[in-house]
Amino acid sequence: MFFRAFHGQSSFQKITYRRSSLLLSTLGKAFSAQALGLALALGLSWLLPALLHGATRLLLLQGAAAAICSVVLRQRYWWLVIHLLFLPSAIALLTVQLPSWLYLMLVLLLALVFWGTIKGDVPLFLSSNAVADALANMVDSEQAKTFADLGAGLGSVAVPLARQRDISVDAIEHAPLPWLITAWRCRKLPHTTVKRSSLWQRDLARYDLLFAFLSPAVMVELGEKVRREMRPGSLFVSSSFAIPDWQPEAVLQLEDRRRTKLFCYRVTSH
Repeated sequence: MFFRAFHGQSSFQKITYRRSSLLLSTLGKAFSAQALGLALALGLSWLLPALLHGATRLLLLQGAAAAICSVVLRQRYWWLVIHLLFLPSAIALLTVQLPSWLYLMLVLLLALVFWGTIKGDVPLFLSSNAVADALANMVDSEQAKTFADLGAGLGSVAVPLARQRDISVDAIEHAPLPWLITAWRCRKLPHTTVKRSSLWQRDLARYDLLFAFLSPAVMVELGEKVRREMRPGSLFVSSSFAIPDWQPEAVLQLEDRRRTKLFCYRVTSH
């Protein structure tokens, strides 16, 4: 018992260290992409003054150059939009001369929604109705009694599943505003709990069926946690992102707009 507790704590510390390193790496790449984009834009405007004169063209060029640099630095695809719009949007907002409190509210709102994005987590992407229907069918086939959604977002999976099936549902979400919205949506649903916490601090042993739609950056650590904590015979389903070096029991291709793939992993004996 002592060894297992010590081992779990050591694993959590390793995950925390990896995610801290990932945070520093993500911030470093973001600042580097913006700086390189600005340097390239200034350099090209100096070399081609007739073609690239004017502040608007310079800002658009900087955004495009920063986005290209983010691809070279292998940042996640959602950073493309951030780099494209960051400096042009900042300058545009400054020229409008909006009240200072409005900027603070905007930053606060973005932080409440995209709480973990800067750490490499996936932004707020909503699962489709087809994903919820597929998981409801898995509840039946697995005869599952307990279910958890790691990174529940706005409850696009947890809410319909709790309505359609007689099952204990835990919706786990770290970002404050999505958590609050999901908690409100689930307030009258029986056997449903919405928990605001990091998935790394949750014990997964009680769940028969576990679902996550996260990020490729965390799949190795998540796979380790699932295999270490979930009971043999239980099922873990990952939307869109596979776990490296773990052969899924099945891969379901859904007929939704994103052509979502569900990677289904059967937990075997530890």
